[in-house]
This record gives sequence, C-alpha cells and structure tokens, in this order.
Amino acid sequence: MDPGFRARIRAGDEGAFGVLFREHGKAVYNHCFRLTGDWSGAEDCASLVFLEAWRLREKAEPTGGSLLPWLLGIATFVVHRRRRVARRHRALMERMPEPELLPDFADELVGRLEDQERIASVQEVLERLSRSDREVLALCVWAGLDYAAAAHALGVPVGTVRSRLSRARRRLDRLAQKNLGLRVEPAATGRQVTDDRTEAVGPKKGNA
Repeated sequence: MDPGFRARIRAGDEGAFGVLFREHGKAVYNHCFRLTGDWSGAEDCASLVFLEAWRLREKAEPTGGSLLPWLLGIATFVVHRRRRVARRHRALMERMPEPELLPDFADELVGRLEDQERIASVQEVLERLSRSDREVLALCVWAGLDYAAAAHALGVPVGTVRSRLSRARRRLDRLAQKNLGLRVEPAATGRQVTDDRTEAVGPKKGNA
C-alpha cells in the first residue's frame, strides 16, 4: 500500500476514499450480506459502512497494511446496530393494529423465492450461533481475514478469535447436518484464506 494512502484517508481525501470503495466495496457488501442474509439490508449496511468510515477517518491507524480489517470492523458494528434498531421496530409494530391484506403477487417472484428460501435456511442455522461466533465466521472464513486482522476488526485478542472460530465451526457443522443435511467443511486445512474470493450468495469455493 502507498505509505501516504492512510494519511490521505485520515485527511478526508475524496479521491482516496473513491479508491478505498473500489478496492473493498464488494468485500464489505459480502460481509454485510453474510451477517444479515438480506440483499437490500446488506446494500444499506454497506453504504453506511463507508459513511461511518468517512466520519471516523481520523481514527484509522496512521500506519499499517490493508484498510479492509478496519472497514470490516465498522461493518460488523453497523450490522449489530441495525439488528438492534430492527428489534425495536418489530416490538413497535407488534403493538400496531393489523394492516389490511394486500393482493398476492407470489407468482411473479417464484424464481427469486427459490434462492431466498435457500438463503433463509442457511440464515436460520446461522441465527442459532451466538453473535460473536457469526462475526468471527464471517471475518475469518468468508471474508478471508487472518487471525490477527480479524482480532483487529473485532477489538479482541488473537487467541479469542482462534477459540471462537474453532467453537463456531464445530457448532455450525452440527447444526448444518441436523437442519440442512449438509456438512460444512472448514477452510483449507491448517491454513486460512488471505483474500476475499467468496461470492455473496454463500460460503462456497471459487473466484469472486
């Protein structure tokens, strides 16, 4: 990385932020999608991440390598905050009168629903994990961060990331076999992926 790039980010250089978005926008969106399981929600969160990055630009460390861990740390916080707001909204809506029924347009959405049903099934399994386990899976397995980068993103020790990841993989494997008839294979044995090469639709191997 250009040694002056972080300084430009911290100074609020719009061109530098444009480069930051082009380089990491997709990885941020994928991370948000894996935590939310919702296409439009992930888009909203990804947009908020870069707004937050702009607001917090002076807090970016002045030296270091890729800024992706910093962005994914912000993304994790944004998704968590969105979940909290959504819970409050649901609680409010439950106290509102029932709305009138709307016409059923399901036939127009059949193709999209097949994907959504699959995503919902996977998301249902993920929701049974703790928030900390979901976050470490999203960062280390799907986003491809190493332990140190994930620890930086989450603000926890490296050892905590290792133990959470091991626990999350075991529990996810058991839940997937029970609920989806799947076996969740861990990332390459003894190694971690070092870049984001996973499509947003799910944790499968292959180039993005």
